Amino acid sequence: MKNLLTSWVFENVNSDFATFIQTIVITLAARLIVYGTGHWQQPSTVSAKTWLFLVLSGAAIGASWICYFRALKLGDAARVAPIDKLSVVFVSIFAVMFFGERLRLPNWLGALMITCGAILIAYRV
Repeated sequence: MKNLLTSWVFENVNSDFATFIQTIVITLAARLIVYGTGHWQQPSTVSAKTWLFLVLSGAAIGASWICYFRALKLGDAARVAPIDKLSVVFVSIFAVMFFGERLRLPNWLGALMITCGAILIAYRV
């Protein structure tokens, strides 16, 4: 049985095409914000290291969006969205592992609660 979101919102739309349209809208919005706030800078002023991380980050976001839309086509939105939010937990773990950030007990408890909540919501009874 198709979920309501899939049948109502994404009817007859390929998930890759939906990601493409979403990317265009976000690009236009970001462009307006950058120009509107006066934060444009010459791309040549960005270091090679920063470019690398921006490109890798963009690739990760693109892959995430494609997977998210495909998951919405296959599953219920109420079960897909919580799994997507596990990215908060992964960012916390990677921040500690790769950037030397320190999280305190309340931070780890929050990450644990996000994980448990995502699992409980995604669980099929």
